[in-house]
Amino acid sequence: MSERSCVIVGASHAGVSLALQLRKEGWEGAIYLIGEEDQLPYHRPPLSKEHLAGDKTLDEMRLRPEKTYVDNNIQLRLGLRVERIDREAKIACLSNGEELNFDKLALCVGAKVRKLPIGEGLDRIFYIRTAQDVSALSHWALPGKRVVIIGAGYVGLEAAAVLVTRGLQVTVLEMADRILQRVTSEAMSSFMQQLHGKHAVNIVTSCEVSDIQQSGAATKVVCADGSEHQADFVIAGIGIYPDTDLAEAAGLDVDAGIKVNEFAQTSDPDIYAAGDCSNHPSSVYQRTIRLESVQNANDQARIAAANICGRQVEYDVVPWFWSDQYNIKLQMTGLSEGYDELVCRGEISCESDAKLKAGFALFYLRGGVLIAADCVARPKEFMLSKKLIKEKMKIDPSVLADESVEPTSFISQGLSD
Repeated sequence: MSERSCVIVGASHAGVSLALQLRKEGWEGAIYLIGEEDQLPYHRPPLSKEHLAGDKTLDEMRLRPEKTYVDNNIQLRLGLRVERIDREAKIACLSNGEELNFDKLALCVGAKVRKLPIGEGLDRIFYIRTAQDVSALSHWALPGKRVVIIGAGYVGLEAAAVLVTRGLQVTVLEMADRILQRVTSEAMSSFMQQLHGKHAVNIVTSCEVSDIQQSGAATKVVCADGSEHQADFVIAGIGIYPDTDLAEAAGLDVDAGIKVNEFAQTSDPDIYAAGDCSNHPSSVYQRTIRLESVQNANDQARIAAANICGRQVEYDVVPWFWSDQYNIKLQMTGLSEGYDELVCRGEISCESDAKLKAGFALFYLRGGVLIAADCVARPKEFMLSKKLIKEKMKIDPSVLADESVEPTSFISQGLSD
């Protein structure tokens, strides 16, 4: 084994992928993977879905079995934090007093859950970011209980779908004019609201929560307009923000995330960053972006590992996301911000199981070029959209909308921008 060492901060999707890929790339030195939780690293997306529903245990969510880390000689240090990075001496200082020397270091620290500015000290306000969060919440998630979910993003809506299916009374409060306003079109927002309404979830938009009060067994959520919502417990899903504390303290460049170049390098050439915490340049969108997705975490980590090992590989991937709610799978690719034309393929309807099964696709174009797509039960359109976006293809909107045209012919009928 080489005496060189790489310290990976964060036993996240990105951290685990990076560690394993380092070995595949031929890194022979020591690899230290440091995780704050005392749990073997696990998948996070099921937390607000299968794990909350009780359909998948934590052991079934492990990113890799413990044997994988042993077999790849990855030194997994759990229940520890990296308190400080000494860039000049190339030392990572751990919370237990240990100091690890490194030749290369990677920040895969992810994001922190955004906390409510109200309700401090109340014991019936929950967040969904860790397995421990869900464990605490599950004791309250019982049939007949009333829950108010603050925030109608994907985590909030996924939790709403799970809990109403389990027999709880669910109310979702959203400050924006419509649900999912930040990430999708009015057409998709309307469909998702109708879907939840069909399952008896009460969604209230344009609703700013001003106070949460707890008295005995009763919890009350008070809104700025004077309306009140009674609950047994509250879930807050108001977003996350990149964890940049360690990077800032180390003097690395930070701007809406840890700034990296196309090779996943920070402003220090021996320190890399990947996943939710990083802000990276995108040649597809011609700007820097920060993504909150498993796909980005895994793909960017693999690129970082290749470059740590001396290869010059650029990160240039079209982002994609998914969300499971009730019996539908929503698959999304690209970023729709700034679109000037919306094309619908199929019928946007949740009136019947047959119509949900048939699904639909929404294509977002800017200047005739496809930049994003939202697909419900349309895997072919989803897969082809990724290619169209990557190649910056112009395609006739009538072709995208025409159900008689097979999605496999989209590429041949498109023109590169």
